[in-house]
Amino acid sequence: MDDIVPVKTGKIVKPRSLTAASIPGMLGMFQNEWDALMLSNFALEQQLHTARQELSHALYQHDAACRVIARLKKERDEARSLLAQAERQAPLPASAATANVSALSNGKRAAESEDMGPGGKRMRPGVSDSIIAELTECNAALSQQRKKRQIPPTLAPIDALERYTQLSSHPLHKTNKPGITSIDINLSKDIVATGGVDSSAVLFDRTSGEILSTLNGHSKKVTSVKFVAQNDVFLSGSADKTVRIWQGSEDGKYDCRHILKDHTAEVQAVTVHATSNYFVTASLDTTWCFYDLSSGLCLTQVQLLYFSFSLICKVFHYNGHLAIIVCEVEDPSNSMGYTSAAFHPDGLILGTGTTGATVRIWDVKSRGNVANFDGHTGAVTAISFSENGYFLATAAHDGVKLWDLRKLKNFRSFELYDQDTPTNSVDFDHSGSYLAIAGSDIRVYQVGSVKAEWNCIKTLPDLSGTGKATCVKFGTDAKYLAVGSMDRNLRIFGLPEGDDASTES
Repeated sequence: MDDIVPVKTGKIVKPRSLTAASIPGMLGMFQNEWDALMLSNFALEQQLHTARQELSHALYQHDAACRVIARLKKERDEARSLLAQAERQAPLPASAATANVSALSNGKRAAESEDMGPGGKRMRPGVSDSIIAELTECNAALSQQRKKRQIPPTLAPIDALERYTQLSSHPLHKTNKPGITSIDINLSKDIVATGGVDSSAVLFDRTSGEILSTLNGHSKKVTSVKFVAQNDVFLSGSADKTVRIWQGSEDGKYDCRHILKDHTAEVQAVTVHATSNYFVTASLDTTWCFYDLSSGLCLTQVQLLYFSFSLICKVFHYNGHLAIIVCEVEDPSNSMGYTSAAFHPDGLILGTGTTGATVRIWDVKSRGNVANFDGHTGAVTAISFSENGYFLATAAHDGVKLWDLRKLKNFRSFELYDQDTPTNSVDFDHSGSYLAIAGSDIRVYQVGSVKAEWNCIKTLPDLSGTGKATCVKFGTDAKYLAVGSMDRNLRIFGLPEGDDASTES
């Protein structure tokens, strides 16, 4: 009795089926289940064998298709290369050039006179050998002068910059759409140009404190302004996808001579070549255009080409058929629009900043991308080459980076503001002695070298109350700073008259 264990069971017991009521019946039931299992296993093995055959056949087909696609892409690339070479080398017929110039007169471009190429793209005459010779000659002359370059004795000294303060504030743009997005200075005439959110550009005489002209015509904000001092020409680029060429007259007024509509997205930057005969525009449409200033003709439009490739992402069996998912992978750099651009002082190098935080360096003669600088976070908002020809300063959301063009590497970085405050503008003065940076304030640095420190000389507050200084530019001999913010005022920082006199003595 000690070895007996009580078993607790339910009072209601489910009766056995008739087949399980006897040993022969249970054996028959087990035999039926075994047969069904063997038949199911045989059917699965047949399906697996069929799937393997279909997969092998599909992989062979995919391999053959990849070979055909690779051959077609190679032929397409060769055809594109030959077409681009032919477009660059083909001279523009005299009749076509005359038609284009006449169509561009009076500030309008006649659509019917545009030569359309294959695929509906505009035909470009290309950069001729004579233009390349002109650019090379200019480069040689400027490089020779740079070797003998000396800092001018009239340059503002460091102790003067340390005492800079706001001298004046000028409301130039409309109150209902405040904001200055771009600044340029005609150093020979001491005229400051500003581009505003109110879709207008304003020319301001700093000496007299008067507005010389307000240029209207753009339908959206003006993103970039540039003087061509030698020809009394003014350029403006806008978010309305156009660039306007304004010609100055003897009475001080500017008339729109050409409207350029070669871009398909916002024009973000305009930069003038050292010859004052050509200029470049950069846009969010991932292209930059090289223009002849006198005719307003786009000689070439450059876009960096990238190629996509295919990968097998998944293979599976669906409804008795073998399914293969093929994913096309495209380089994300293909969609990088240009947000800033600047010519090297010698004129044969062009720098462009992109929305993808990459700085691209181009050879102007070949229009080839010769170097890329990575490391920024966010869009590259501004680019400035130093007059010494060696340094490049770039600004982005994460601050300012300095690049050595001789070794093509970053040698110093300034992380000036918090994560929510981007750096909006950077500018070397004409002597290459000072560097100005604009963000939530304005900071001026003394230019050092690759190994020597770059010391912050002066920090100027953003007095607009917006906390966002959008652009900064040095005046003649760094005697003053012109600053634009997200209010409508142009602010001039410099030495008061009394301090200026004491500094000169």
